[in-house]
Amino acid sequence: MKDVTQRPFSILADCGKIYQFLLETYERDWRNGVPAPFFEYAYASFSYWMDISYSYKNRIWECDGEIVAFCFYENPVTDIYFCLKPGYEELAFEMVTYADGNMVANEEDIRFVLFGGQDALMNAAQQLGYGQKSEHWEMQYDLKNELHYPLPEGFHFVNSWDLDITKVGECCWKGFDHEQSEGPWNHQHEQHNYLLSTAPHATPELDVVIADESGEYVCYAGMWWTPENHLAYMEPLCTIPEYRHKGLAASALSEIYRRTKALGATHMTGGANRFYQKIGYQNAVKWTFWKKQ
Repeated sequence: MKDVTQRPFSILADCGKIYQFLLETYERDWRNGVPAPFFEYAYASFSYWMDISYSYKNRIWECDGEIVAFCFYENPVTDIYFCLKPGYEELAFEMVTYADGNMVANEEDIRFVLFGGQDALMNAAQQLGYGQKSEHWEMQYDLKNELHYPLPEGFHFVNSWDLDITKVGECCWKGFDHEQSEGPWNHQHEQHNYLLSTAPHATPELDVVIADESGEYVCYAGMWWTPENHLAYMEPLCTIPEYRHKGLAASALSEIYRRTKALGATHMTGGANRFYQKIGYQNAVKWTFWKKQ
């Protein structure tokens, strides 16, 4: 019988330990849980879209001082994720029981986010009365295939050493359609962009920014290069509305492909929409969503 203990997560003391745990358990299909940059993007960078005030409810399981399991929420606080080291599947029922009874439940019920291959956790969730409500596939690009979409005429890549963080913030504000719901750019959440660029494992030198002839940033692709997993973790990707459907996002990802493949990357993350499929991404990670029956 393994001597396993559990304890609360501390955002100041444990972020680095969790990052290392996620590096060690990573698989391309996320069968053991999310990759390390997924967690750091939300927690270590103190993202403005994340409510971290309930982070003490996240839970760590350890065996002889080594982290073997982790349960945490992201956004919204009712979405719960599970990371479990192979060989410790007997913890699955204890993990989902903890989540069901202790994680935050606001206006809506808790929702478990489980990935294809997390069979022990799915079985445990079913024992507690949870059922799968929906699913989707997230795509990845296999870098053994060439990705080459040229930059359209009239645009240029901005040198990484010349990047203006304020202009990146404005590009993201417009690119994620915040203007339509929250008004014009007025340096909202500007500190967030600085924190992202200085997160412990951020690689802003690999970010790709495309500007027009006037120097306005019109497309941005962030890159969290994770050499331990040969993973090019792309987050976020956006184009401001008036420049969409010109091939800029495909060009940005082609540039990331060139930069990260040279470093040893074997695959790059993407998303679930048809844009990724059109440029050669393939289904890789099956997301499933579970709620109480």
